[in-house]
Amino acid sequence: MPSEFVKQYYRLDMLPHIWCAGCGNGILMNDIAHAVDNLRLDQDKTVIVSGIGCSSRASGYMNFDTLHTTHGRAIAFATGIKLAGPELNVIVITGDGDCLAIGGNHFIHAARRNIDLTVILFNNNIYGMTGGQYSPTTPTGEFAMTAPYGMIERNFDSCKLADAAGATYVARGTAFNTTQMTNLIEKAIEHKGFSFVEGVSTCPTYYGRKNKKGDAVDMMNWQKKHSVDIKAASRMKPEYLSDKFLTGEFKCVDEPEYTEEYQKIIERFQGDN
Repeated sequence: MPSEFVKQYYRLDMLPHIWCAGCGNGILMNDIAHAVDNLRLDQDKTVIVSGIGCSSRASGYMNFDTLHTTHGRAIAFATGIKLAGPELNVIVITGDGDCLAIGGNHFIHAARRNIDLTVILFNNNIYGMTGGQYSPTTPTGEFAMTAPYGMIERNFDSCKLADAAGATYVARGTAFNTTQMTNLIEKAIEHKGFSFVEGVSTCPTYYGRKNKKGDAVDMMNWQKKHSVDIKAASRMKPEYLSDKFLTGEFKCVDEPEYTEEYQKIIERFQGDN
């Protein structure tokens, strides 16, 4: 029998999910649900928005008001929701392709505006739903269906991109470390402004198999061995960090938030009339 937690936060009639065995997306989705539960958010005032891709299936499983939108347009839809209902908690679930490729322009401009959205990117380094094409985060030299001789392009660091575009909260977690990931999502939701959290996922079916990463357990162990919290990294020698990636909270600053500034314009206009 499903637990009370599952009954509250998931649409039981939509389960079981369609993700491949060993996919990390279900873990990251559950981290979001736990963050919402820990914060005691009103489910009737919390909206989940997603685009297209493996990650974006999550909105169909979660028991909230949800929008499963067009490819790359999740943040644009979410912007409209937040402007229409500034009191709502708006969470965007997106993928490395959905957010950083076709949706890249919406991503950087929502970050620039500092609109109060929480964007959670499930990064599995590949386009999984459509057959394993390379994505903007596929590491240089790795293989994909559209890079059979190795990826020659440089890959995005999504957290650096979010920071440079103006996001006021930026963090990274992994499917392996659920406690850290849940905590980062909680902080992102509580932050007033554009919040971005990258969740490093696992895709043993396409990315893992194509690049001889082993099974799901091997890929989880890789995350465990190669992820280092940014606070711990500050005390480590550079040579130790050469094959590692950083996790944790990278940025948290206060800047004017878009919907609040927009409301000031409305009030100023009303005062002049």
